[in-house]
Amino acid sequence: MDQDKLHQLIHSALEEDIGTGDHSTLCCIPPETTGKAILKIKQAGVLAGVEVARTIFQTVDPEVVFHPLKNDGDTMQPGETAFEVTAPVHVILKTERLVLNTMQRMSGIATLTKTYTRKLEGYHTRLLDTRKTTPNFRLLEKEAVRIGGGENHRFGLYDMIMLKDNHIDYCGGISKAILRAHDYIQNHPDLKIEVETRSLEDVREVLNTGKVHRIMLDNFEPKAVREAVQLINGRFETEASGGIQLHNIEEYAATGVDFISSGSVIHQAVSLDLSLKAVIL
Repeated sequence: MDQDKLHQLIHSALEEDIGTGDHSTLCCIPPETTGKAILKIKQAGVLAGVEVARTIFQTVDPEVVFHPLKNDGDTMQPGETAFEVTAPVHVILKTERLVLNTMQRMSGIATLTKTYTRKLEGYHTRLLDTRKTTPNFRLLEKEAVRIGGGENHRFGLYDMIMLKDNHIDYCGGISKAILRAHDYIQNHPDLKIEVETRSLEDVREVLNTGKVHRIMLDNFEPKAVREAVQLINGRFETEASGGIQLHNIEEYAATGVDFISSGSVIHQAVSLDLSLKAVIL
């Protein structure tokens, strides 16, 4: 995970929450008071965000003592403790909400992702996330997918060329868009090209044109995905996308497609219940 982007996210989130000051804490707790807190697990699932929590605390105060009792990716059960932290009470209370919001959201995504990836066990197919993320929280949502056993698709618009339906329509057709993209990457050799297809006729046109790295099969029924995979025959990577959820993901995996991308693992995930509780010494 990009640590510079993580620190930027943390600073922005803390600024949003603290504003002119944590007046609830400032009014009643002396600044020199030190305390201990534990992260209590209240719901079963896959734990995610432990290392992010450590970074949040230590961004505010590098002297914070953080002791993890469970790791990212571990299964968790109600009643367990994820970590202990010893720090100035002002630090604990200023960071509490950000730590909880982050870990609850990430754990929900990791848990749902794990449910999806278990369906793919025994198949060649790998699960990808998408750009259907919460603005300014993509870094951690995609990290949660990775913790849950999925893989990250492109992070943004800058790290891959994906010629989707609107690009193709505005450009004037699949072949024209591919050829222009291929010319473009002569000056951007690190970029790969993926092209979206909406029919088997589109797939055949891409095969005739070449010059791409991956073909997306968008909103294809499983039978059409299987036929497309056979047509492509390993020349390019294949990705099925659109309407793929828990109830049908295994049917798509059985087609032999290389990747399945699903925004559901992020936008349909439900945050899990965690709490940060003071330990009175």
